[in-house]
Amino acid sequence: MAHPVILTDDAARDLEDIYDYIERHDAPDKADHVLDQVEKAFDSLSENPLRGAHPKELLLIGIRNYREIFFKPYRIIYQVMDDKVYVLLIVDGRRDMQTLLQQRLLL
Repeated sequence: MAHPVILTDDAARDLEDIYDYIERHDAPDKADHVLDQVEKAFDSLSENPLRGAHPKELLLIGIRNYREIFFKPYRIIYQVMDDKVYVLLIVDGRRDMQTLLQQRLLL
């Protein structure tokens, strides 16, 4: 059974920012490639939403509500609720994840 994958406004903005950055600083073809790979990750989540690991930064403080999958260097953070997959963040994993997760998920 396929589970709907829903991007929050923040996640949609993250994806748009990533695309724009790559298009501007690298090449439009590479931006398209990243977008295609992220969309494949969404398809995978639709089929198997519990496949992702719990983000280690959240496990350290006992939070297991969220999961993540990777398309290196990007981390896709999501939550499964009511048979739906809510994508909350799409971010370069080289960023300060602890602060970003606290700002976006824990406030």
